[in-house]
Amino acid sequence: MTTHDLPAVNATLNGLSAVFLAIGFVFIKRGNKIAHRNCMISAFSTSVIFLVCYLTYHATVKTVTHFVEPAWFRPIYLTILISHTLLAVTIVPLILMTLSRARKQNFEAHKKIARWTWPLWMYVSVTGVIIYWLLYVKFPQP
Repeated sequence: MTTHDLPAVNATLNGLSAVFLAIGFVFIKRGNKIAHRNCMISAFSTSVIFLVCYLTYHATVKTVTHFVEPAWFRPIYLTILISHTLLAVTIVPLILMTLSRARKQNFEAHKKIARWTWPLWMYVSVTGVIIYWLLYVKFPQP
């Protein structure tokens, strides 16, 4: 494996994070707090590994792939990319606050912030996979 394989690894990690988030959501709705906790810790761990791989990739690979073709799809791609990037930056402190409140067993405060954190985190995880798919599979760039 080389650093050029990292975009696929990153997409896989984002996908895994989304799966853990979805399953964790189901568990908490069913009242299974331990399974919910384990899924959220797994989603967090997967996201941390993603961040390390993402930063490694961008620190070592000097070329950036730009979405050029098809031109008609570029505005749609950029809308997804920009919303993904802005929310990815925003979600980090929300995730840390949400996990901190759960760790301190302040579950009322945890639930209040988790109502915002979970959908934003899920959006970032899913759009990360979509961005990879658009850029490397559906519309490979020249």
